[in-house]
Amino acid sequence: MTKILLLSDSHSYIDDRILDYAKQADEIWHCGDFGSFEIIEQLEKIKPLKGVWGNIDGAKIRSEFPEVNRFFCENVEVLMIHIGGYPGKYTPLAKKEISEKAPKLFISGHSHILKAMYDDKNKLLHLNPGACGKQGWHKMRTMMQFVVDGEEIKDLAIIELGPKV
Repeated sequence: MTKILLLSDSHSYIDDRILDYAKQADEIWHCGDFGSFEIIEQLEKIKPLKGVWGNIDGAKIRSEFPEVNRFFCENVEVLMIHIGGYPGKYTPLAKKEISEKAPKLFISGHSHILKAMYDDKNKLLHLNPGACGKQGWHKMRTMMQFVVDGEEIKDLAIIELGPKV
């Protein structure tokens, strides 16, 4: 059983609430737009970090993280792309990756819109944790936590961090 904290779009912002949730996880996954390398360093001090670079991330972050990250967590294949769209509206890159081999879990960020939806066509769960940072048009800062247990993805929870001020 692996407890995951799922973040995206921190845009150089992190606070104690995010760090407290990170301490409770087994792994932290960040779906791009870290904004600064300091965010990565803070998260890596707490737990193992997996992620992808986002459109605002510079050369240093892009040298540390891929654009497309495909990996297994226990028996669940995960595909992560910062700008990936969502079921029925995938980006060309996401369509290509999913059509080559559909994962069980597809994660994207970028939109700052929290979504959890099942893609019947591709038989996968799509998650977008929204944005945990303060930059962007979203009103509520959000992230997600869930558990991967063997082949199961369960106990999905939405975490509202409060209004973006």
